[in-house]
Amino acid sequence: MTKPSNAADNLIAQIILGIEEVKGLDIKLLDLRPLDNTVCDYFVLCSGTSNTHVSALTQSIQKVVSKALKEKPFHTEGLDNAEWVLMDYINVVVHVFQKPIREFYNIEELWGDAETTLVASNY
Repeated sequence: MTKPSNAADNLIAQIILGIEEVKGLDIKLLDLRPLDNTVCDYFVLCSGTSNTHVSALTQSIQKVVSKALKEKPFHTEGLDNAEWVLMDYINVVVHVFQKPIREFYNIEELWGDAETTLVASNY
């Protein structure tokens, strides 16, 4: 993986911490920088088990990032049904899915040329 910039590295670390605090599943980091015409530098993906879990993951990410880095997402969408929530931090975009929705859209395969890192969870 290409070395992330310090600001992006810190943001990604806080996002992952927020996910781990409420036991998000199957956390992956996709490095999009080597690819042409990408919308951002990184995707962080994770799964939740229900609408409530997806909402809790989203809230935890926002709280942890805001507290540590004083940053808020530029845009968040999908909270109404909480099946797929997208959080846009400009250079890092977070996708929080329910497992069936993640399998259906298969973002990892769609961006298959990106370098993917599976993040080991502590639980």
